[in-house]
Amino acid sequence: MHKMLLAAAALLVSGSLYAQQQVEDAEAFAKDIQKPGVQVFDVRTAAEFKTGHLPDALQADYNKKEEFIERVKYLDKQRPVYVYCLAGGRSNAAAKWMRENGFQDVVELKGGINAWKQAGKALDGVEDSQPQMTMEAYNKATNAKGAVLVDVGAAWCPPCRKLEPALKKYLQDHKDITLFKVDGGRDQDVMKAISVKSLPTLILYKDGKEVWRKHEL
Repeated sequence: MHKMLLAAAALLVSGSLYAQQQVEDAEAFAKDIQKPGVQVFDVRTAAEFKTGHLPDALQADYNKKEEFIERVKYLDKQRPVYVYCLAGGRSNAAAKWMRENGFQDVVELKGGINAWKQAGKALDGVEDSQPQMTMEAYNKATNAKGAVLVDVGAAWCPPCRKLEPALKKYLQDHKDITLFKVDGGRDQDVMKAISVKSLPTLILYKDGKEVWRKHEL
């Protein structure tokens, strides 16, 4: 009986230690996200993301379940995911969901962005005063003679990041196509005007006319 109790206690202790290893303070988190292969995942809203985020972070709003589930598909379940939100509540829920759905190594930032700031850590991507693209600029680019491929995406969008190598290869093989980028986080007026609602979206123009569009990548 005593041996069984000791074994049970050992399991509880090991389980507790394992759980603790899945949460790190800002100092440890900042060090670990610099390791090769780490995926940094921000589960706040897009508006929160624009106020500043961790280096090289991808984003999906945990409270928008459809968006979260769609974007999380583009993360590698075999590589570490370091997840955070504002204070830790949403990242805890997101981490739990990810572990239950096959992610092998999910680490949470204890206290979220609030703790990161309190530790004196800098944020990337604090939105500046750069204005949105105008429709005049968009039309000028897409009305050019020849083929123009419009890429509506963002650096923080997981499927956009996943698309980059294939898009680069395609453009290398098709030198006659000019790439034109629309920032999916900033250029909202252009996106509305051209009826783009999801990222990434690719639109091909030939001599000023739209001939092809793809948004389910």
